Amino acid sequence: MVIVPEENIDELFAATLVGGYDDEEPWEAIRVLRREMGTRAVFERAAEWCSSDDPLKRARGADVLAQLGKTAEHPTNSFPDESYAAVVTLVEKETEFEPLSSGIHALGHLDNPEAVSLISRFRAHPSVEVSFAVACALGSYPNEALSVASLLELMRDEDAEVRDWATFGLGVLGDYDTPEIRDALFSCLADENEDVSEEAMVGLGKRKDRRVLPSLLEALQQPEITMRITESACLMLGMDSEPENWTAPRYRAELQARFI
Repeated sequence: MVIVPEENIDELFAATLVGGYDDEEPWEAIRVLRREMGTRAVFERAAEWCSSDDPLKRARGADVLAQLGKTAEHPTNSFPDESYAAVVTLVEKETEFEPLSSGIHALGHLDNPEAVSLISRFRAHPSVEVSFAVACALGSYPNEALSVASLLELMRDEDAEVRDWATFGLGVLGDYDTPEIRDALFSCLADENEDVSEEAMVGLGKRKDRRVLPSLLEALQQPEITMRITESACLMLGMDSEPENWTAPRYRAELQARFI
């Protein structure tokens, strides 16, 4: 970890409040605070912000705590229990959608399965941003029974992004395999959103459910073949990785030879 001088903390935290929530400048400041300054001083400031009167500060405090100190070489939070406690306190009291969304996203990153019951409380929240955060966060705990039930519900959400992440979390990241899950994934094949339908193909391919074959074979005839389509085909064929130089016709031929 590259340690940035502590006197830069004030400047970096101030930068997280500049511009719109999704702008690049504040998120770059958050990334520096997380990755290069995952120190006790940063934790204390972020935790303090989680109880601020300013909703944006509360959101940014949770954003920093979500992955504090996490890097490729250090894949865990620097202060996991304390960060979890601070974010839980925020989420349990929060009424504003932006800091609530940030807090729920953070719970998804903090690797504590005890968060599932709290996250799931908000699956029917009227704010689509909050529902989206729930779908993303539960994808970090896809093999918890309550996550499964909540994600099944979110796979029917009105918002396409929520359905997409719920389908990805349960169908692709999760290992549960029940008739209810397979039926939900099968229903998603007809979703008007391409991302949702393709995630469903991958989920069904993972479970070797032959009901995916008509949709998969049709998709393999399209001019553009996405990575999810080839992933679904590979899963149906029992392959651990995509073979080199295979084209869509080759996948179709192998699937037809194996299953038809």
